[in-house]
Amino acid sequence: MRVRILGAGIVGLSVADELIRRGHDVTVVDPAPGSGASYAAAGMLSPAGEAWHGEEDLTRLCLSSLSLWPAFAARLGVPIHTRGTVLAGVDAGDVQQVERQLAVLDLAGVSYERLVRRELLAREPGLGRVAGGAYLAEDHSVDPRAVVAALLDRVGDRVGLDTDSFVPHESGSTDESAGRLETNTVTVIATGTRLPDPYSSLIRPVRGDVVRLRTQERVERTVRAWVHGEQVYVVPRTESDEVVVGATSEERDGPLLPTVEGVWRLLDSARRVLPALDRASVVEVTSRDRPGTADNLPLIGPTQEPGVVLAAGAYRNGVLLAPLIAQLVADHIETGSVEPAVDPRRFRMKEDG
Repeated sequence: MRVRILGAGIVGLSVADELIRRGHDVTVVDPAPGSGASYAAAGMLSPAGEAWHGEEDLTRLCLSSLSLWPAFAARLGVPIHTRGTVLAGVDAGDVQQVERQLAVLDLAGVSYERLVRRELLAREPGLGRVAGGAYLAEDHSVDPRAVVAALLDRVGDRVGLDTDSFVPHESGSTDESAGRLETNTVTVIATGTRLPDPYSSLIRPVRGDVVRLRTQERVERTVRAWVHGEQVYVVPRTESDEVVVGATSEERDGPLLPTVEGVWRLLDSARRVLPALDRASVVEVTSRDRPGTADNLPLIGPTQEPGVVLAAGAYRNGVLLAPLIAQLVADHIETGSVEPAVDPRRFRMKEDG
């Protein structure tokens, strides 16, 4: 099959890699490969840490994709940080939020260790004044920039930078040829927050600011915390002295520039959880939009147009879900199979009653 993939973020490139492995004729089009949400992402492979009430299908898919990551990372030659994740609450109200998350994990059959303050400090000695939490042994992390670089190496000269092709432009508009397919060609749309019409209304951009710090104080594990009602995460890069702090979540338009208020909230929360970060150096501050959907589930599979397939809407879980999305798209192209929970046609069917 001839497949044209629009978008060279971690999702589009993962789809390309999977299809190439299966012997298909693949081209990828993106004017700036790997520069979108993949560039800002912290890279948490964290189905347990992301689990929440009412999102059982998403949790199931995230757990399924996590099981694919060891083989996926080995094929790419990219290391996975496998020391688990500490989930912490700073005060009593924060610990209640942690308990709400643990109740979701109970329903999903996901194991964890509930920890008191002393036990949390044993897992992550740099923690500050935390009241309680848990250890999520199977929640890992990876460097998305390293993953994208490895995928680009594998996909190689199949990636084109033709900005006149069917890809969203900076204004958010798209080429009028959207949906016109060559004979025997499938088009996979993996263009993040800017889908072409008639699919653009299926995605809502959710802005996130992320800060990268350099610290001499080692952070052993990913730390996800509630801090007086605010959520923050700190993800170490095992191959360097860098940590990633994130992320704000705002539905706002405008240039992709971090805000003072957002960055201040992140850093204030992070230093309360890990006080040694007071002495860290700020390396980079990044702002990108995540592609959200009305039900927080991705859009993976066929559209109303023959030969047009979506691989979009992964929201907070683009890195984690990338290998599963690749398999689902490839399976659909080859066999017509569709995972009902993420079928893009579900929204049209709801509108039609």
